Amino acid sequence: MITTTLIILFHLPMAVLGKEICYERLGCFSDSKPWSGTPRRMKIPLPWAPEKINTRFFLLTRKNPDQHQEIDAIDMQSLQGAPFDASHRTCFIVHGMGDRAENNWVPQLCQEILQVEDVNCIGVDWHHGSGNLLIYNQATSNVRVVGAEIASVLRTWQNELDYSPTNVHIIGHSLGAQVAAEVGKRHPGIRRITGLDPARLHFEDTPREVSLDASDANFVDIIHTDTHPLLGLGLMKPAGHFDFYPNGGQHMPGCPDRLSFLNNMNALVETIACNHQQASRYYIESVRSPGGFLSYPCPDYESFKDGSCFPCPPAGCPPMGHYSEPEHSVTSGGQTYYLHTGPDPGHFSSYRYKVTLIILGAWKVSAQIFITLFGDERSSDEHQVMTGSFTPGDSYSGFIDSEIKVDEVNCVDFLWTPSPPQSNVLRHQMGAAKIDFQSGEDGRIFSFCTTGTVRDNTAQTLGLCRETPYWLQGHRTKTLRDFL
Repeated sequence: MITTTLIILFHLPMAVLGKEICYERLGCFSDSKPWSGTPRRMKIPLPWAPEKINTRFFLLTRKNPDQHQEIDAIDMQSLQGAPFDASHRTCFIVHGMGDRAENNWVPQLCQEILQVEDVNCIGVDWHHGSGNLLIYNQATSNVRVVGAEIASVLRTWQNELDYSPTNVHIIGHSLGAQVAAEVGKRHPGIRRITGLDPARLHFEDTPREVSLDASDANFVDIIHTDTHPLLGLGLMKPAGHFDFYPNGGQHMPGCPDRLSFLNNMNALVETIACNHQQASRYYIESVRSPGGFLSYPCPDYESFKDGSCFPCPPAGCPPMGHYSEPEHSVTSGGQTYYLHTGPDPGHFSSYRYKVTLIILGAWKVSAQIFITLFGDERSSDEHQVMTGSFTPGDSYSGFIDSEIKVDEVNCVDFLWTPSPPQSNVLRHQMGAAKIDFQSGEDGRIFSFCTTGTVRDNTAQTLGLCRETPYWLQGHRTKTLRDFL
């Protein structure tokens, strides 16, 4: 009778012992510190049972890029008829709160990756446990079980297929990034973890055991897109080897301004979600546009904007997104990176240039200066380069983030508007004798020249320079700091 009872207990899916709950295959989970009862995690419940969360694994490969095949977390037999290839690397993609791994960005990202790499791409669906804002505390706890499920799969693969964790890349958004962290803590040696705006609430300023940390994988890169101190959902502080802060990390171009929706709660939630979700959109686009997400090592956003971290150092700048993994091993110390992006999907790519203009004219003029770049197939938006007082013969420098590369450009339009507006009687003329574009990537300079001046709000076109005219020699240069 005792033996039978022990056998029954052993095969039960769980056993509750006070403030600890244990699941066969996955181990035990406690609600003691640091998981609960701390200033950052005052009252976090125990995680739900694996059966209730119902974590599922949807496999896409080049053999089945459009229709996933579900594989079983427990039964290795499910791999035998699947297109899984143990000689290839595996990407796990984990969604966040209120999301799922079907018919959304998860399979879209898999399909993009499969265009450039022959990998096993697995969407991890845990939408039954990721919940919504009403059960957010529970979802933060369920993260641990989902992470344990993935770690269990990887252990089985390692034991049965000799599949090394160095072949594994886990990409997680929001709470999914914290799931990825849990995998790394339970199954050391993961090649790479990418956190797409990792969830902040109940994770920021917690011990390494709780939140995503550089120790969770051989390489941890994080994209921060929603770090607003009061209304942001993503981690504010650096936590990986590489931490990317596009557009400063708080407000993403193309997302509505939070303050304009303070009286409309539904619109406010959508606005916050836009910034939070933008990290996954950037990553998706980076797969096919690695050069458009070049990121500059810099201590803070203000230093990046004023050009203190331009151009790239001799070691180069990593691209944010899919190709950020360095060729060589990384150190334990982290580095923050900054960049600007475009506002629209399909046009997030951006190329940073230092723009230096040599002014022509007869009078000192207070103005705003704009430039537009033209190539054979496309043109850029009109970019405001600088505002201030401009003296003929002097040169002035600013920065632009262009949606097209200057090496594809054959002419540039220069346009200026007076500040304040001029009367018709006092209308002056001004021109740009030369405009230099210095690439942030490699320091190369592309020069465009012309002669003459134009009135305000009239475009002046500059073509590629053939030689340096005599009037461009010996000029004085002013930088952006002269205007600050």
